Order: sequence, then C-alpha cells, then structure tokens
Amino acid sequence: MLLDPFARRIAYLRLSVTDLCNYRCVYCLPDGYQGCGTADDLTLGEITTLVRAFAACGTEKIRLSGGEPTLRRDITDIIRLCASTPGIQKVAITTNGHRLQQIYPDLLAAGVNQINLSVDSFRADTFRALTGKNSLPGILAAVEALLAQGYNHLKLNALLMRDSAPELLADTLAYLKTRPVTMRFIELMQTGDNAALYHKAHISAAAISARLIADGWQERERSPLAGPAREYRHPDYAGSIGIIAPYEKTFCTRCNRLRVTATGKMHLCLFADLNYDLRPWLCTGDVAGLQTELHRLIAHKPERHYLHEQNPGMMQHLAQIGG
Repeated sequence: MLLDPFARRIAYLRLSVTDLCNYRCVYCLPDGYQGCGTADDLTLGEITTLVRAFAACGTEKIRLSGGEPTLRRDITDIIRLCASTPGIQKVAITTNGHRLQQIYPDLLAAGVNQINLSVDSFRADTFRALTGKNSLPGILAAVEALLAQGYNHLKLNALLMRDSAPELLADTLAYLKTRPVTMRFIELMQTGDNAALYHKAHISAAAISARLIADGWQERERSPLAGPAREYRHPDYAGSIGIIAPYEKTFCTRCNRLRVTATGKMHLCLFADLNYDLRPWLCTGDVAGLQTELHRLIAHKPERHYLHEQNPGMMQHLAQIGG
C-alpha cells in the first residue's frame, strides 16, 4: 500500500499514454499540438511493468489519458493489459470522443469500465469555437448508442468558461433530465502560459455549486476510488453533476492519485515543481525495483498545490493535465 505523509492512501493512477492531440481547444492547445510525435512514448512493455508495479503497491484504478489516448494504435492492448492485471478493479479512459462511434465496442470488449468524454458545449457552434472541431453530433450519437445498450458509466467533461457557462448550465440541466450520465464542470486553472485567458474567462466553480444547492441538488458521498469531483444529484433528474473546483480550500484533502506522463515521468502532484523519471525501471522490466522506488518517492508527496498563489509548478498548459 502507498501511504503518503498525510495518511492519504494512493490507489489511483492517471497514466498519459501519448501527448498527441488532434484538437485545438482554445483553453489548451489553441495552436494545435506542437510536440515531437510519439517516438518517446512508453512502449507496451514499459506500461506492463508500470501497471504491475503500481498494482503490487495497492493501485486499484487506472485512468488512461493523453493528449488523446485513442490516437495510439495499441490503445485496446493497453486497456486489456490494465484490466487483466491482478488488483486493478477499474479501468477508465478520458477521450475527446472523435472516434468513439467507431471504436467504443472495442474499448468495452478490452475492459474499459468508465468513459469520460470532453463535451464543452451541447451547441455545435459553441463546441466548434472552443475545440476547432465539428465532431459534436458524432460524440452525442455515440453517447446515445451506449445508453441504448444499457451502458451508464459515462461522464461528460466541460471546462467552465465565463461567456459560455450560462448556456452550458441550462443545456446540461435539460440534457440530464432523462439521461443517466454525469456532467462534470471543471474550473479553469491558471497555468504557465494562459494568464491572459484565465483572467478573461475564469468563473468560480463555487458559484455553480451554490446555484445547484439552492435548486435542490444534494451532494453525494464519494467512493474511495473517486476522483476530485464533488457530485450532486436531484430527484427530478436521471443524471448527476460533478464539480471539480481546484481552488477550493479542501481540494487536496482527499487526494488519492499519482500521475505518470507518456514518457514515464511521475508527478506526485500535478502542480508540483518536480517530477521523477521512472524509465530506468520501466525499460529494464524491473517491477520489484519500481515498487521500492514508489514507496521511497511517496514520502515526498506534498500536502497541497499552490494554485491559489498563482504557482502552477511545472504545469505549463492544460494539455499536460490529461483530463
């Protein structure tokens, strides 16, 4: 078991499998992906070593993210590997959904337990303005197809932006009336490169939470493997709403996560000033050695981030967050 200095049990790994992304979201990569391609991404063998070591240390949930994880040709192999590893109870994936209509049967067959989709607006023109893509109809069609099959483990992610938040909330409430999915509103965070956008577009997630509570929505108790969202339900709605509020004072109190990048760097905190290279153990297949290293490093996990002090650590842009 991995236990940090603040008695938080770490049982959740967020693994980026590629930095590549095919969207141009205004809040993330407005000029498109500018990296060096996939040559240095973790191999399937390295991911095998990583997953086995984390599982041996008590990890029970893995979320695959990016970039856009479905751009990897072996994404179903990665899912299958995670799902078949003893100790791993849940495999989730965060995707922009551009190929979901075509590949969701393969994702489910490989062992995905939960799908998170980026849906920043339910209106095609707003969605296109935010993401640079016209893919909203296909994404929503895929959601309907999954729901028709009885698959209810769906979460839709939307970044809160000041100008679009009112229409987003209204459209969300209409959408959730009859659909058993979770809509998660994510508060815009200031990173190394987005100060101007942050000051122009930021809206406090607390204001949305207050509105929900005033309208009769009630907060649900979170499961031990849940992420950072506060989730709200209402008896008149089939779906639920999650709020991810990183500037909330208690945001870090229940942190249960570690993050590993597509090149094998581990972040003890997403907004810390350091990361740690796991590649020496991954490239040699040294599961036992990596377990020892994880137990050593967890002693350095910080109590909280310093976003409220305008310090995003190493996080230069939102693409590094991985959904």
